[in-house]
Amino acid sequence: MESTVADNAGAPEDARWMRLALRLARRSWGRTSPNPMVGAVVVRDGLEAGRGRHRVAGGPHAEPAALAAAGDLARGATLYVTLEPCSTHGRTPPCTEAILAAGIRRVVIGGLDPNPKHAGRGAELLRRNGIEVRVGVLQAACERLNEAFFHWIVTGRPFVILKMAMTLDGKIATASGASRWITGEQARRDVQRLRQWADAIMVGAETVRRDDPELTVRTPRNWPRQPRKLVWSRRGALPRNYRIWQDPGNPPEFVTLRHSAAWLDFLGSLGSQDVTALLLEGGGELAGAALRAGAVNEIVFYVAPKILGGRGSRPVVGGPDPDTLAAALVLRDVTVKRLGDDLRVCGYVPN
Repeated sequence: MESTVADNAGAPEDARWMRLALRLARRSWGRTSPNPMVGAVVVRDGLEAGRGRHRVAGGPHAEPAALAAAGDLARGATLYVTLEPCSTHGRTPPCTEAILAAGIRRVVIGGLDPNPKHAGRGAELLRRNGIEVRVGVLQAACERLNEAFFHWIVTGRPFVILKMAMTLDGKIATASGASRWITGEQARRDVQRLRQWADAIMVGAETVRRDDPELTVRTPRNWPRQPRKLVWSRRGALPRNYRIWQDPGNPPEFVTLRHSAAWLDFLGSLGSQDVTALLLEGGGELAGAALRAGAVNEIVFYVAPKILGGRGSRPVVGGPDPDTLAAALVLRDVTVKRLGDDLRVCGYVPN
């Protein structure tokens, strides 16, 4: 994105302070939905004067928090913020009003508001009031942090991650259904972070029968926002002896989605209920159905250095057999990270 400043003076310093704002935003991981994670820093004469972050939906935004921390030092200072300041009334007053009242001289923005009706309005309002504005500093990182929010705002549907744990030969369980534990402790801790991110988790009914999962965030123990529990089932509700029923305040919801249109309608319904992030956790038949329906935005596969073998062992993605290699789904922007002995492979599903 083209800068709104005439030159690139201060560009290295801008990146430095934006990195701090991003670190602040990440501290709110999983706590702000359906709002974005946002961090802000006030800098005066090359020194930090105040910092803030959006901590919880409905609470103060990052910009007013940083400005309050800076106090009188905000006058004539630069404000760094990971997302364009809001310019309309919501649960809180517009952040642009607070910025103007504080006497900020310059605002550096990571990414613009994803809503086409609002994108650029906040920046333009500040500019019209004599504030120097620069947009697009560490833009990719700022937008990636809130990709679920961006997707939800633009499409009205949650961003969907398909997470699976598999052996090196693509198996998720033995022929009898045994699957604990394929991956190691570091990978399982990483999954807990995905659950923190998710507004809802979906598994197949067979996964519930086989593994009896709770579908909760277990780390940390006092996590304040447990995800909704969704079970993909062709035969309706499951008996109440499974652990998904343990929390009467968050009972499981059973859905039957047989074709692409049903999936898209269901995702639209979730989006209308402020579900911005959906995590699919298996099994293989659910993975295959969701991929065939075009419901998945990103895959996160944890691969253990184990070879299970066996024709009856269960594959990571089920469904009909393809006729040719040309039918393979080719991911984009693939990344690989080592977690102990395991590998985490992430990639985006083409639109």
